[in-house]
Amino acid sequence: MNVGAGAGSYEPTDRDVVAVEPSEVMIAQRPPGAVAAVQGVAEALPFRDVAFDAALAVLTVHHWADSLVGLAELRRVARRQVVFTWGPSRLATFWFTRDYLWQPEAFDQASVSLGQTAATLAPARIESVPIPHDCTDGFYAAYWRRPEAYLNRDVREAISCFRVIPAEVVDSAVRRLAADLESGEWRRRNEALLDLDELDLGYRLVVAER
Repeated sequence: MNVGAGAGSYEPTDRDVVAVEPSEVMIAQRPPGAVAAVQGVAEALPFRDVAFDAALAVLTVHHWADSLVGLAELRRVARRQVVFTWGPSRLATFWFTRDYLWQPEAFDQASVSLGQTAATLAPARIESVPIPHDCTDGFYAAYWRRPEAYLNRDVREAISCFRVIPAEVVDSAVRRLAADLESGEWRRRNEALLDLDELDLGYRLVVAER
């Protein structure tokens, strides 16, 4: 089961998958050949206990109305839970947050801590997920070595934290980043990053088994 499945970007193609997604808009964006999605929310999954071998939740827990209830539902309906999320404190040190966009509400989206997530799914382990410099996904810190990407409105539109921050704050951050890229200031401050192939920015995988 893929909860908060969206358009199905993270669904395996070599497994029988049931997708759960609350948004009609996102369901409509699922490509031809993707499994049909059940419209529903994580907090009230319409399945019997232990109906699935595994429940997957990728960068979605922060969108749930009650994250702890949703996580408990994952544990109820599946033998194994795999949750990809982040630790807000580590992500707050990311250069874009630190230098251009320090808005605590953007990262309070992770409405439960990693410790709470692991405790709800216990026993569970937490694994670090370093982000490669050429990450093909478009989540917030995916472009850590490609700062010019944040100047692209289409890129920002695909990143949920930019939607909860006032537009004038985002526009100001982008203008300052553009100026620092043009002047060379961004490179001066972050030159050490340019030699790295991957970076730990606080993204974590929480894996649990009943």
